[in-house]
Amino acid sequence: METRVAVIGIIVERPDSAEQVNAVLHEYADRIIGRMGIPYREKGISIISVAADAPQDEISALSGKLGRIPGVSVKAAYAKGY
Repeated sequence: METRVAVIGIIVERPDSAEQVNAVLHEYADRIIGRMGIPYREKGISIISVAADAPQDEISALSGKLGRIPGVSVKAAYAKGY
């Protein structure tokens, strides 16, 4: 199956949602190339970027699961031609 390279931007506005975010990311660990998390203490949020290489439907499923967690916003951007 053809895969796509994507970056998924995640903003966690509720600290109590972080455990759920990590659990979902763990489900897709074999598709994740890398991730970076930045706590923005002044605003009380966390910013996470995830690089993934997976079929587009799996990236959409991951984004959808994350977006359904309360206090979490998600956007995915896909590389062209990869």
